[in-house]
Amino acid sequence: NGRRRMRKGYDPHFLGTEVAAPASTHGDGVLLDGSDVLLYTHFSLHLSAERRLARWVAWTIDAATLRSGDLVSRKGLRFAADPRLPASVQTLDDVYDHNRLDRGHLARRADLLWGSDAAAHAANRDSFFFTNICPQMDSFNQSRVGGLWGNLEDALREFVVDGGGTRVAVLAGPVLAASDPVYRGCGVPLDFWKVLAHVDAAGALRVRAFLVTQDLDGLAGARIDDEYRLYGLPVSDVSARTGLVFAEAVLDADVTRGVLPAVQRIDALADIAW
Repeated sequence: NGRRRMRKGYDPHFLGTEVAAPASTHGDGVLLDGSDVLLYTHFSLHLSAERRLARWVAWTIDAATLRSGDLVSRKGLRFAADPRLPASVQTLDDVYDHNRLDRGHLARRADLLWGSDAAAHAANRDSFFFTNICPQMDSFNQSRVGGLWGNLEDALREFVVDGGGTRVAVLAGPVLAASDPVYRGCGVPLDFWKVLAHVDAAGALRVRAFLVTQDLDGLAGARIDDEYRLYGLPVSDVSARTGLVFAEAVLDADVTRGVLPAVQRIDALADIAW
C-alpha cells in the first residue's frame, strides 16, 4: 500500500512551467482505474494494447537529489509484469530469451533515482516493470559497448548533473510503425524518440527532440545491420511519425523551430546544444 500511495507519476509542473505528456490518437491505450495513463514513481506511460509496448513514457530528473545507480542497487530486481494489468497486454520475457535483444528501459533507471530514499528505491523497483521496457539490440542499448541510445542517455545525464541542480523533464518512446519487423509475435521498433525539456538561466523553456534509429534486417535469421543513427528533429516531426499530440507549449519551446534543414544528423554527442 505504501508503494501504491507513492505512485504519483509524472509531474507536468516539475519545471515550474507546464510540460504536458503527449496524448495518443490511436485509441488502443490500456486502461487502469479508467485512465489510459499508467502511474509509477517519478514516471508515467501510455501502453498500447495492440502493440503491447508503451507509446510514450514521461519522467523527471532532479539533479540536486539524484543518486548514483550504485547507491540504489538493482541487485535482486527482476523484470516483471505489472500485476495491475493483464499479462496479455505486456511484452514479457519470451521475446528476449536467447537472442541479442536487450530489455531496454524507456524511462532510464538511473534517471529515476532521486528524491527521498523511499522514493528513489520505489522508482528503482518500478522501472523494471515490462510496461517500461522495449526490445532493443544490445549494441544499440548499451553505452558500455558504444550503443547510441545508451550514449544519448549518458549525454543527458552528464548535462543534468553538470547543470548544478538542473531539473529536466523527458518524454520518450518507440515509433510503433506498421512496418516494424515481427519477432516472436512482437513488432520490434526500429526508431526511438526522445524529447528533453528544461528551463534555461533566463527562465525560458527549452525543448529538444531526437530520433535514434537502428536497422534490423531479419532478426529471426540473426542478420543484423548495426548502423545506428542519431538525428535532431522538430517535435512536430516526432508527432507526425508517432501519431502523438504534443502540447502547444512544448511545440513553441522547440529550439529547432525554423532551423533548416529541419532534420539534422548528429555525429558527435558533444555538439548537442541543449
